[in-house]
Amino acid sequence: MAMPEWLRLRRANPIDPDQAAQWTKCPKCAAMIYRPDLAANLWVCPTCQHHFRMHAFDRISLLVDSDFTEIGGELIPGDPLGWTDKVPYPQKLQRDREKSKLTEGVVCGFASIGGCPVALGVMDFNFRGGTMGTVVGERIALLFESARERKLPCIVFTASGGARMEEGMLALMQMAKTTLTVRRFHDAGGYYISVLTDPTTGGVSASFAFQADVVVAEARAAIGFAGRRVIEQTIRQKLPDNFQTAEFLLEKGAIDMVVERHELKGRLVRLLDYGLGAQRPANGLAAQPATDTRPAPAESRS
Repeated sequence: MAMPEWLRLRRANPIDPDQAAQWTKCPKCAAMIYRPDLAANLWVCPTCQHHFRMHAFDRISLLVDSDFTEIGGELIPGDPLGWTDKVPYPQKLQRDREKSKLTEGVVCGFASIGGCPVALGVMDFNFRGGTMGTVVGERIALLFESARERKLPCIVFTASGGARMEEGMLALMQMAKTTLTVRRFHDAGGYYISVLTDPTTGGVSASFAFQADVVVAEARAAIGFAGRRVIEQTIRQKLPDNFQTAEFLLEKGAIDMVVERHELKGRLVRLLDYGLGAQRPANGLAAQPATDTRPAPAESRS
């Protein structure tokens, strides 16, 4: 599989050349961070370990060995409801395409991780808040159907604000569509790993995000269905401070593990080894240990 041009450029320069600002503020501890150092540290704050939201291209570059072949990229959203607003829906989509360099809120394709061929889907919050519309649902469904036909394990990274309101009931129907597609994948003996990133909420969390054989979450990610304020007003109770965090869900048994970003690829390789067992491709590379792969501090790097 040939490496696409965007992946080659991303690995050569993880900082977007269109991004003029060289410093950014951590939203948690307010520390000012030099962007090249932040990129080298996998977009994790070196002071408080806050996990910044990652662009889909950066996520793919971090995970795959050397290849990625996209599928479903030709599927583009339309305006099925003729949505009327201050800004028409097609203009919103065009703005997000220019800002995120994506055509929709998820990138799907085939790659290898630790020498193991996989079907990989990565959602991106930068495109309409990662909301699930008809095209996002179709790309996810296509990914699972293609993985089932090729008998490949499937890994999906979620990041979503819920269903896309500009597509109304058509967006909500994607919950049923993706759920049934995952069920077909499981019935065929497929192995599915879901990685919940910040934030994973709404219809995505109520459908394919929690249907995996193994549900992993990035450290301190916000995960839930309805918003915290909506729940508090409904039940008229004060919720715990760590409510709807990855660590809270692990404590309650809703997910299987919480992993720091630096350890994520190694952990996925181990999960693939464990889940596939003897079915792992014979030509796969040796599994990578789940060790801390974070780079050395900026002052010690040459």
